[in-house]
Amino acid sequence: MKTSLLIFSACLLALLSTIGAALPYPILPPLFAAGATNGLNAFLGLPPKLLFGLALTINPIGLLIGSALLGPMSDRYGRRPVLLITAVGAAIGHAVTAAALLIENYPLFIIARFVTGLLEGSGSVARALLADRLEGDLRRKALSWLNGAFYMGWLAGPLLAGATLQFGITTPFWVAVAALLLVAALVAITLPKEAPSAATTSWWQVARHRHALNLLREPDLRSLFIITLAYTCGVTGFYEFYPLWLVEVPGYGAQGIAWTTAAMCAVMTATTIVAGRPFQGEPLLRARRYAFAVAGIIAALAASNATFGILCIVLYGIPHSFYNAIVPNYCAERFGGAHGQGAVMGLISTTFCLANIIMALVGAVLTLIDTRLILLLGAALTAWSAWRMLSWHHSMQTEVTA
Repeated sequence: MKTSLLIFSACLLALLSTIGAALPYPILPPLFAAGATNGLNAFLGLPPKLLFGLALTINPIGLLIGSALLGPMSDRYGRRPVLLITAVGAAIGHAVTAAALLIENYPLFIIARFVTGLLEGSGSVARALLADRLEGDLRRKALSWLNGAFYMGWLAGPLLAGATLQFGITTPFWVAVAALLLVAALVAITLPKEAPSAATTSWWQVARHRHALNLLREPDLRSLFIITLAYTCGVTGFYEFYPLWLVEVPGYGAQGIAWTTAAMCAVMTATTIVAGRPFQGEPLLRARRYAFAVAGIIAALAASNATFGILCIVLYGIPHSFYNAIVPNYCAERFGGAHGQGAVMGLISTTFCLANIIMALVGAVLTLIDTRLILLLGAALTAWSAWRMLSWHHSMQTEVTA
């Protein structure tokens, strides 16, 4: 019963946290790409697509910093206090985001999105919460279910945005505020208070010397970082710019984007039910096959018409869910004991955030030429990651048998 409550609490925490992060995605493309001039897309006379790319980039920059720091800081100060502070702080960030949209203030919007991203980098803490208390098949299943909860957040967020936009463009963000305050209440009620750490290091020392990127000094973890960064660049290029593809090709608005995203995330969530089951064979080789499948789907989207492209978007969630059910669990088993689960999960989350930044910046330039270019680049990077994973698998096997 205690283990079930732990898994349920972590999954609900992931669900409610992700809803807030997912809300802006169906809202932003029409604001910047639909042609109507407003205070956001006319800032300093810059091209609206460039402003859109920067708006996508700034939140992942915050996530990058938060993910690198919050996992290791939860190793030092405990999961509960870090989750409480970040949930309340992210709620305040969404409130300021709503105000910035209301007054059409682009700089305030950018600042609010950065701070919100900084505090929403607590996904690594939720993963570490399960990784350091569970083992074996149960841990693999729990991490898969946690991924499913994140996917459900991406489903619920766009749906809430589409359903509540009729009440005003800021309404979805106030829903996010309420959801994150509920997260804080959930953490306070369900997670027990932790004994104070005996360590005497300050938070600044932890931030400087124990952040997740320190793990890159290890050759194996450096290889993991490079491979997962390439894979994640592909998938973030997909999810950041398929909404823009939906605006340009089928001519969708915010609600059309929301429903397409909802269908994709529903498929991803359903897939996690089976993705976490035990399997035979080497995990990295299995993940490699799914990475190749993801690359093929992203490439197909770039070359598709409206109908087939929407099908690609929805089906993308199947191989990606299987991939995400394998890699975090493998990393927890292989590296968590030696380096701390918070730091290892923080490195995975940091990789995701860095990929967001890279692809948003590159996409801001490529979409000025053609949106399909960023999708093709993403497909190529994902395929390279799958190809490179084979040699990494061989090196890991050699190390084990040496």
